[in-house]
Amino acid sequence: MDEPEPAAVAPGTAPTGLGPDTQEFLKALGSPTRQRIMMLFPQGAEMSVGEVAERTGISQATASQQLTLLRRGRIVTSRREGKTVYYRADRDGAVAALTELQSYLMTCC
Repeated sequence: MDEPEPAAVAPGTAPTGLGPDTQEFLKALGSPTRQRIMMLFPQGAEMSVGEVAERTGISQATASQQLTLLRRGRIVTSRREGKTVYYRADRDGAVAALTELQSYLMTCC
């Protein structure tokens, strides 16, 4: 998957802001529960909603909601196998958001 190029900002002009994907990424990181869920996916590990719920001690409904926010933030990705949805880390999405954030911070700060 190709990484999006960070938005170029002409010298002497202010950046217009972060893109929507990066904003969703930052929102997804804003919850301690989602941060705990993120740590369940090292080195390409995959888990179903039920497995995430069991390992974090939350309901399946809550796990599903949290995983949806993590997917919107491009922190996890999913695939369906029959009726089961499996989640895993979205390394490319996270790298793209971090690249944009770094570029933005280097421009403004």
